[in-house]
Amino acid sequence: MITMKELVAVIAKALVNNPDQVSVTETVDNHATVYELRVAPEDMGKIIGKQGRIAKAIRTVVKSAAIRENKKVMVEIV
Repeated sequence: MITMKELVAVIAKALVNNPDQVSVTETVDNHATVYELRVAPEDMGKIIGKQGRIAKAIRTVVKSAAIRENKKVMVEIV
């Protein structure tokens, strides 16, 4: 079974031109788990998308997967 961290990485790597520069960091807070997604500067637009639509879609997919496991997650693009 794929972890949330791997899910974020797989989605991001499929969208960018430099998949080797994609990194996901997991931070466990007392209320939720935060995944920080880092990509190459030239790929930032591809991850965010027009008016943030792709970023919102990534967050929706990850939150939907987390609900199945009764977890609270957040995806931050830095």
